[in-house]
Amino acid sequence: MKNARLEEFRQVAYKYLGRAKDATFELTDAILLTRNVYSLADLSLSPVFRRKWPSIYEALQDSRPQRQKLMQLYIKQIPAEGRPLLAGDHTNWSRPDAVTLQERTYEHSGTSIAGNKPITIGQGYSTIAWIPEKSGSWALPLRHERITSGESPIGKAVWQLKQVCKYLPVRPISVWDSEYGCAPFVLKTASIPADILVRLRSNLCLWGEPGAYPGIGRPKKHGDKFKLNEPITWSEATSVLEMNDPKLGRVRVSLWKDLHFRQAATRPMLLLRVERLDAQGNERVSKPLWLAWVGEEIPPLEEVWCLYLRRFTIDHWYRFLKQRLHWTVPQFSTPIHCERWSDLMPLMTWELWLARDIVTDNPLPWQKSQGNLTPGRVAQAMGGVFAAIGTPTSAPKPRGKSPGWQPGKKRHRKNRCPIVKKTVTRPRKEPSIAV
Repeated sequence: MKNARLEEFRQVAYKYLGRAKDATFELTDAILLTRNVYSLADLSLSPVFRRKWPSIYEALQDSRPQRQKLMQLYIKQIPAEGRPLLAGDHTNWSRPDAVTLQERTYEHSGTSIAGNKPITIGQGYSTIAWIPEKSGSWALPLRHERITSGESPIGKAVWQLKQVCKYLPVRPISVWDSEYGCAPFVLKTASIPADILVRLRSNLCLWGEPGAYPGIGRPKKHGDKFKLNEPITWSEATSVLEMNDPKLGRVRVSLWKDLHFRQAATRPMLLLRVERLDAQGNERVSKPLWLAWVGEEIPPLEEVWCLYLRRFTIDHWYRFLKQRLHWTVPQFSTPIHCERWSDLMPLMTWELWLARDIVTDNPLPWQKSQGNLTPGRVAQAMGGVFAAIGTPTSAPKPRGKSPGWQPGKKRHRKNRCPIVKKTVTRPRKEPSIAV
């Protein structure tokens, strides 16, 4: 029965790859079975790729993965019971030396060299994923798309969340990092049927609800100031809960109601402060965690702050994507080829998830056996699964040897493309007119 579910998923996904779907699908199987890769052509040496190495490049040139239909296929695999937990973030595909690649931008990088700013030159990709478990490292992407030079990470994330919520049967909970904890993100998601749990930077300033209208002048939009790093501005918490967490120890969660950003007065939020305590009940040296809940009824305090901790599984997926699925190995010359290659990454991740319960752990000699298999350990055992369920692709048809480059034909040097620097356009203030 479990084999049948994976087979059905592969059959449907195979149809959604468009042209050159045979070579493209065999390419995904080759990626899952190849542990180390030094170039894209190395994947043609896998026994499951029955074509020759030029077919890899032709497949990525001709394929047209149908993202919307693939996303709907992924959503069908989500269980109907309970509210799904979604996580959003973005990462970079560093291409500092690709001077002929169009639409390269300055992207944030997790590492800095010799005290320089933590930035790199390349492409940004935004991801929204379903978090299936309360623990572990599994994150299953529903959309993984390039952020063009005319888009911002916040705008792309809002669009992706809107697309996903169209097909979800119930209202999801989405968790976001501090980059999305701002007024534009809160305002742009107002019409999306999803609850938002977002981290806030500790230097932000929020505002309370205004008092009663005195009857003179324009009604106030904001009440008292609430600055997160100035305790003297805090009002009394609506509720406080202390609990023992198995991993973090003693934890105190404080809740405030009816706060908002200055530019988003129409979107009230619930503010949470999570702090770790020592055995005597005093605050530890570690900084507290500030979270904001925007949406409908909030879950219980003992549960809601734990939901944010599950956001870090998307970081595990980014590492798995770059180290094991070889996402950043190819050196494509156009953004469209990068996008078609990136569309295959969620598909392979979902295959691993559906195969998790049917594979037999196949650890390397220096690895210990696992009970709850990670994506990497499932990939190590996929050879036996493919041998049992087969492939939906058809056998290759020999068509002769390519004539290659014509003798005497001139080769033109590619044009170098400038790096696109994104700028934030702020609204212009209307000039005041003296009366």
